[in-house]
Amino acid sequence: MHAVILAGGKGVRLRPYTTALPKPLVPIGDQHAILEIVMRQLAGAGFTSCTLAIGHLGHIIRAYVGDGSQWGLDVDYTTEESPLGTMGPLLTMTDRLPERFLVMNGDVLTDLDFGDVLRDHTVSGAPLTIATYPRRVSIDFGVLTTEAGRVVGFAEKPSMDYRVSMGVYGVSRTALDRYTPGLPLGFDELVLDLLADGTPPNAYEFDGYWLDIGRPDDYDRANAEFAVRRDLLIKGA
Repeated sequence: MHAVILAGGKGVRLRPYTTALPKPLVPIGDQHAILEIVMRQLAGAGFTSCTLAIGHLGHIIRAYVGDGSQWGLDVDYTTEESPLGTMGPLLTMTDRLPERFLVMNGDVLTDLDFGDVLRDHTVSGAPLTIATYPRRVSIDFGVLTTEAGRVVGFAEKPSMDYRVSMGVYGVSRTALDRYTPGLPLGFDELVLDLLADGTPPNAYEFDGYWLDIGRPDDYDRANAEFAVRRDLLIKGA
């Protein structure tokens, strides 16, 4: 099984931590970088190879990861000379990707079984599988429904349940055929195109532990929780 890790972003929302370090290498706990945890998890889930899509401070990631042999993975690299969006980097490497592969952000802290996501994607036959996570938004106001200047409905401080993308995907190469290598391609554009074509993505629903380390508050929470979740996140380490 093969995985692509998207590790080329500047991590602007996580400054000042990412001023000198690429976001996937910010430390979690006393000993581990986020990317190290991800590499250990991929190897433990049965992945044998991985491509790192790097850009901002990519030379530091290369120096840290090397050929991946320390985790039992065969690692290669592709470099973004300019931002290509979430899915754009894949277009530059389709000739060296298997028919189905995993794609994930390099800053995701989760106990999701990455191997099971790819197996589910393969069985589904869908062009794209999106790992999803439940969220609830509470609105701190009374919400009115109006029609023609009249209030026809009211809810006091309602909550809305929905599912969000975890930044982990199963991808089939055929889903990328229509797009031009070297041009940006966002996750949103790909999903909307698939929906318009009548070939909707498959949803892999997950309710375990997931934290997208995008802001300083998220990073602080990850470090605060890591001591009690370490064995869950990096089994056997």
